[in-house]
Amino acid sequence: MLAVLAVLSASRVAAQSPEPAAPPAAAVGAADRQSEDAADRATLTDRYRQTAERIIDAALAGNDAWRKMEELCDGIGHRLSGSPELERAVEWAAAAMTRDGQQNVRKELVSVPRWIRGRESLVMTQPRRMELTLLGLGGSIATPPDGITAPVLVVSDKDELDKLGEDARGRIVLFNHAMPPYDVETGTHYGRTVAYRGNGAVWAAEKGAAAALVRSVTARSLNSPHTGAMRYREGVRKIPTAAISIEHAEMLARLTRSGTSVTVTLKMEAQTLPDAPSANVIGELRGRTRPEEVVVIGGHLDSWDVGQGAHDDGGGCVISMEAINVLRKLDLRPARTIRVVLFTNEENGLAGGRAYAEQHLDEMPNHVAAIESDGGVFAPLGFSVTTASEARQDRAVEQLGQITALLARIGATRAKGGGGGADIGPMRQHGVTLLAHDADMSTYFDYHHSHADTLDKVDPLELSRNVAAMAVMAYVLADMPGRLGDAAASPPPATEP
Repeated sequence: MLAVLAVLSASRVAAQSPEPAAPPAAAVGAADRQSEDAADRATLTDRYRQTAERIIDAALAGNDAWRKMEELCDGIGHRLSGSPELERAVEWAAAAMTRDGQQNVRKELVSVPRWIRGRESLVMTQPRRMELTLLGLGGSIATPPDGITAPVLVVSDKDELDKLGEDARGRIVLFNHAMPPYDVETGTHYGRTVAYRGNGAVWAAEKGAAAALVRSVTARSLNSPHTGAMRYREGVRKIPTAAISIEHAEMLARLTRSGTSVTVTLKMEAQTLPDAPSANVIGELRGRTRPEEVVVIGGHLDSWDVGQGAHDDGGGCVISMEAINVLRKLDLRPARTIRVVLFTNEENGLAGGRAYAEQHLDEMPNHVAAIESDGGVFAPLGFSVTTASEARQDRAVEQLGQITALLARIGATRAKGGGGGADIGPMRQHGVTLLAHDADMSTYFDYHHSHADTLDKVDPLELSRNVAAMAVMAYVLADMPGRLGDAAASPPPATEP
């Protein structure tokens, strides 16, 4: 940001200085070429400053985001793929965007997987009887009707399991792999920890285990298990798998370390049914001069079958819906079209994201950018970006910083590389620039995929700030001369609406 501020300061000083004498004609082109990058970067901030202030003022003064969150979270609740609740949410979203006056509101059909949890339980029978908290992992098979009763083998990681080898045969393997606390420098550590949730059943089955348990992927717990998707591997025997709370994982680890033999009975009625019909929900704010070019913003409408899916990802959907609603109320139409896409089936299949890229294949060259919000709606921090071409990446990050500078009032000035999202990921192979809406994730994984992901964890003011951040970013990306990362000089600034 120091470099960014230096550029802005230099441009302002230059603007206040007396106009110098005209240089020789031969020098004009060279000087222009040397300075065009700095001029373009300054232009993005200066060009849209007044418009950004109008958008932020309007979003913070009052918007419809909280009411939409209440309708989605309290009125419908959790929304697993293939469930009646998800289809209610699809209908709700289409009706809400129609009510708001959005254009081209439609549902684009997608076939999604259907996994049903059923009843489930985990009981420690030795050294004493105790019910343990668990949540089956999405995609798991069921146990036999009488359950699986077996001794527990606790391992801290895959390396320990590999060393024990045959000791796992016939046992229920517990991966007590801890997720480190959030750190400002290194982040959430989710990526390295979630591998145990995704692969634990395969790793345990390869050693002959009867079932697998996974310590919940979270750093803090109030005896609250966290679910999520798992996967099987062709050629490896399928075994049931579930997550248990940190407290119970630690208790079982202490017991086994002390030499105590621990036996549990796991019962799960999970089943996978034939795919079900669902839909991506789309609404647009059509561009005024280049409506065929598109900036996608959105989140995923589905959630796990616990909690209310408030942060994951009701909030991402609602701030995207409300971003174009704020712009419409202000009669601010950018040059390009802003398209809200509420994706279906992110949690256990990504069918919605893949279907969107396939169904809009002919349009992909006209997709200027795609922003996904899927990290909660806590305090907004900024945006991150990934371009399809490495040659464009550094320039895109620099230009992004000029846009996020407009968000200083709401604390969302961070601009960095590495942006994207699961749903918009399939567009990258078609050359689409991907962005992530970044919020403070220091407490996100306390609630993620658990019964605790409910509306009371959302702060209404932070929700409005996220609406403002998304609205400003979407507007500028849809209106700026050229695309994020373009090397060509921008045309002269346009008059703001």
